[in-house]
Amino acid sequence: MNRSATHLLELDRATVRRGPHVALDALDLTIPLGRHTAILGANGSGKSTLIQLLTRELHPLAHDDGRAPVRVLGAHLWDVRSLRGRLGIVTQRLHEDLRTLPSLTAGAVVAGATLGTIADSSAADPTLHARACAALQRMQAGHLAERRYATLSAGEARRVLLARALFHAPAALLLDEPSNGLDVVARARLMAQVGGIARAGTTLVLVTHHLEELIPEIGHVVLLRAGRVLADGPREAVLTDALLSQAFDAPVRVRQDADGTLALTMAG
Repeated sequence: MNRSATHLLELDRATVRRGPHVALDALDLTIPLGRHTAILGANGSGKSTLIQLLTRELHPLAHDDGRAPVRVLGAHLWDVRSLRGRLGIVTQRLHEDLRTLPSLTAGAVVAGATLGTIADSSAADPTLHARACAALQRMQAGHLAERRYATLSAGEARRVLLARALFHAPAALLLDEPSNGLDVVARARLMAQVGGIARAGTTLVLVTHHLEELIPEIGHVVLLRAGRVLADGPREAVLTDALLSQAFDAPVRVRQDADGTLALTMAG
């Protein structure tokens, strides 16, 4: 590839405006391939905007000198469909879009990764359908292949989206608050699967405001506040009461349960 092939994402003073609001403010950030990273911050900190830069749904303001504010996998120009063949993406927005199509099966959702769309591309292609079923099986969801996606529970739907995201063996897996809407048992099972994916070699980028989602495989944390990086480093250095209190604009403490799960509590 090119000079930055070892980097998943490079932001060089990237600024994004949404109307009069500055969603990202001259953001500098590098996420190397191979480093499992969490992007953590409160609502409104810029996490969603950062996701959309990575997936090329949004574009930053151009630099006057021609420098590229954003590079993904070393390139600043991407055909979106080609890029989505290199990234596995699980977002709440995709989940909601899929649920608007009542006849779409879980197998068709996974096969749709071939087109980079939510279209049913498997009906006329038995080979593609078989590959989709195999992908579901790897996520312990093979029995869901013929079920309509709109009827699935939140936990079942997340496993289907993981199968879809991993269908092309992507360079990286991007997860946007993956356990939203899940009960504690379903969340633990899902995040255990995500941990296995990370250990198998797929770079993991987790975008969240839930400390409970920070599995042990994630060793690096980027803390956002008001569209800027508040802290960027090893999790032990970033997940401190002082930094998290700044990020969430409230006095908070980090609690670690007996099983290693992290959580935020209000400081008394």
